[in-house]
Amino acid sequence: MEREIRRPDAADHFMVLKPIKRRIVIRLPDGTKLAETTRATRVLEVGKTLYDPVVYIPKQDLLVPLTKQENTTHCPLKGDAHYYKFTHDQGALADLAWSYEETFDFSQEIAGLIAFYSNKVIVEEHPL
Repeated sequence: MEREIRRPDAADHFMVLKPIKRRIVIRLPDGTKLAETTRATRVLEVGKTLYDPVVYIPKQDLLVPLTKQENTTHCPLKGDAHYYKFTHDQGALADLAWSYEETFDFSQEIAGLIAFYSNKVIVEEHPL
């Protein structure tokens, strides 16, 4: 079910979470499959601007190990983001993905989900 989450101190900063009723496959441009899930959520966020939609998936649906990096950032709507890299034959891809592991109480639906940078991966949507 679609859900809207607004920042309590700034109602014009919000996100809409919409379950994706399709099979999602996430690949590197070289074809390496990173994840596959039927439990993805599309997040549409409005803040200072309308941000590009982002697909979040459960970490349990990753097919490869990702390594947590030391860098973090803070979002007043979601909490602190932790970044991940993937190391494979061609080297390491830093800042490939991010996750809000500890969110604010009002945005806990995305806690522990992971998202990938759309300019670094290919996100495929397939019928169930």
